[in-house]
Amino acid sequence: MTTSGTEFVAFRRSLARARRVLARDLPWRNHHDPWAILVSEVMLQQTSVARVLEPWTRFLDAYPTPAALAAAPLDEVLVHWRGLGYPRRARNLRLAALALVERHGGRVPASTSDLLALPGVGAYTAAAVASFAFSQPVTVLDTNVGRVLARAVANRTLDVSEARDLAQRVRGRTASAPFNQSLLDLGAQYCRARARCETCPLARACRWRQEGGPDPAPASAAVSRAQAPFAGSERELRGRILAALEGRPGRGEFEERFAEVEPARLANALAGLARDGLVDATRLRLATN
Repeated sequence: MTTSGTEFVAFRRSLARARRVLARDLPWRNHHDPWAILVSEVMLQQTSVARVLEPWTRFLDAYPTPAALAAAPLDEVLVHWRGLGYPRRARNLRLAALALVERHGGRVPASTSDLLALPGVGAYTAAAVASFAFSQPVTVLDTNVGRVLARAVANRTLDVSEARDLAQRVRGRTASAPFNQSLLDLGAQYCRARARCETCPLARACRWRQEGGPDPAPASAAVSRAQAPFAGSERELRGRILAALEGRPGRGEFEERFAEVEPARLANALAGLARDGLVDATRLRLATN
């Protein structure tokens, strides 16, 4: 069964009517500073909203402009990033700040092509910043939006190009920022991996809910699989190493703190952090550049 333009209009209107119910109280929502929005979107990559709230405020207090971040040493930036995980994002954000200072006069550009040229900025982040900071007529596609499109709009598995095209067609001429934010809110709160259809404010407009059939979301574009457990993972070990190096320990103290870790595994983790430009493995220090 295909989706008609009339059904797009009906879904779009239902989404608009539910906007106030769906809206989450997020500090970066309707923020007027593109830099603050870029920082939030980088932090939200692979990280839940709850974990980003406090670090976002702390980070912007320390680095209120791209120039402030560009001038800071990386080891200091990594300390302010603590608790968010995936520290390569901190290094990439600092490199992006350097690029903003060098190429854009210290300002965040409005075009998706310029945003995509920044380190650590992919298709979703570029579209999100263009939409939420500059009201550019673009749609966003992440795990949450992918589930909504596959279930509520199409009731079938979608590949990336189909999902992007479908999102654009559903949006129509509606302003991009409120439309995109409502899709994200819907996916984050109701159209989750384990769908909350019984309480969803868009249940009557959802094709999967009305037509039934197998869940089309898991194999659709942008819908990610659950991450492996953090405890005991390589991510956890890398985080422990970075935290330990903040105190500039001597080699003996460092090795004592990781005595329970197999030496080869510890060495591999250190080498990986060095390859990512996060540590100076020879001196056992956080990288500064």
